[in-house]
Amino acid sequence: MQLIYIVYPILLVVLFWGAKVSKFGAFNEEAFSLRQMKAIQGFVALLIMFHHCGQKTSASWIDKKYYLGGLDMFVEIGFVLVTFFTFCSGYGLYKSFKTKPGYLNKGYFLKRIVPVVILGYIVTWLYLPFRYLLGETISGKQLFFYLSGIKLCNPNSWYVCIIPFFYLCFYLAFKYCRNEKVALTIVLLFTVAYQLLGTAVNHNDWWITGEWWFNSIHLFVVGIFFAMFEDRIVPHIKKYYIVYLIAGVALVFGAHKFWQYARSAFSYYGENWGAPDTVLRRRITLAGDILYSSSVVFVSFLLSMKIRIGNRFLAFMGKITLEFYLIHGLFVELFCFAFVGQLKSLYYIKNQLLFVAVVFVLGIAGAYLLKQLMGLVLGRNRIK
Repeated sequence: MQLIYIVYPILLVVLFWGAKVSKFGAFNEEAFSLRQMKAIQGFVALLIMFHHCGQKTSASWIDKKYYLGGLDMFVEIGFVLVTFFTFCSGYGLYKSFKTKPGYLNKGYFLKRIVPVVILGYIVTWLYLPFRYLLGETISGKQLFFYLSGIKLCNPNSWYVCIIPFFYLCFYLAFKYCRNEKVALTIVLLFTVAYQLLGTAVNHNDWWITGEWWFNSIHLFVVGIFFAMFEDRIVPHIKKYYIVYLIAGVALVFGAHKFWQYARSAFSYYGENWGAPDTVLRRRITLAGDILYSSSVVFVSFLLSMKIRIGNRFLAFMGKITLEFYLIHGLFVELFCFAFVGQLKSLYYIKNQLLFVAVVFVLGIAGAYLLKQLMGLVLGRNRIK
């Protein structure tokens, strides 16, 4: 038995340590609280680390001499995990808009958009010296592209490239539309237009380099919708909870089957074999991604309504979620078989469990230091 499988019971302990299950007929009233939302996002950030580690050790497309297995289940679910972030972002934006007077007038850009952009650039620039020292030839033009973000020096920074545009869309829609339903419709149309644009572009042709840029953003508008009508949706779900839970679980299995079929029968990569209907293929595949990820998030929050999670580790992870998400990939690249897929890595850690442990420890340390740095840059309180 491979030692890597020990991470699965460890993850269960991390998630459920300190958890409390509601009695029959009762519900966790903190299911959508900031505390539990942060705990969920902290855990999901940890799963994304396993997703990236799995892509370097257990993916079907890597050379057989580097293949180890054990993390196979994480390889293709990165987009599902990111949808938790986009849902929580949309939900949190609307809640802040409704509960904080003048939220869109008092430093919205400084609080929501500027920190994400600054952090994205800091981590991007951390990659740059490693690219150079590990052998990449960087011309003046390439240097400009990396420094400006036109080309991603950090391959995992795509999320911080797109989410500010959705924050901006929310700002414009809800600031200048008196009717909130119209504002919601604007965000929905912007989301759909963005996904249609993404599916019309071949891999690596433009800034949108692949499906991961657009196949998890749909739950941003769903989060806003849920927050708008939470006082009606949640009581209804509570009333028919068992029905929704059974239907939700069935939907997950059914959506998973369709997701697998769409990816194998249609694919995002039709341009690789000259498919005449490449765009249509991508959109059918995207439909599978949307259905599967939405059903997983739906069932997860159904369970959250019955199970109150939270412990010190998850609380800590919830405070450094974005920092950890951005920085851990640097250590994945430094210690896997090749840096950013084309350069010799700093040191290849062949032991898979050790590789994961090193990425985790250095990722936590790096995220903590980034959080302190951002506190200094933005003049905010640093975390303990």
